[in-house]
Amino acid sequence: MARVKRGIMAAKKHRKIRKAVKGYMQIRRSSIKNAKEAILKAGQHSYIDRKKKKGKFRQLWILKINAACKANNISYREFIYLLKQNKIEMNRKVLSQLAVEHPQMFENIIEQVKK
Repeated sequence: MARVKRGIMAAKKHRKIRKAVKGYMQIRRSSIKNAKEAILKAGQHSYIDRKKKKGKFRQLWILKINAACKANNISYREFIYLLKQNKIEMNRKVLSQLAVEHPQMFENIIEQVKK
């Protein structure tokens, strides 16, 4: 059987890894073993942070709605409770957009909920 030399394929894999860790610090950039580990960790963090991002946006929407509610003399808690009582199903994203971009429409919603 003929001898197989794999230097080209290994170099290709290493080049791919080095390209992925460009900008990393110290040994994580130069050592292939540590670079592979760094790539795995980075992937885990990016996956987790994509999930966290959704929660951060929800917090932001709640802040915007709360500020608009305070301006109209109603608490956020009471506003959400009254929305559910009156069976008005609007998510927080839409409510926050209304509060920021169309404050008059948001006031109308508050009036409708208070009745």
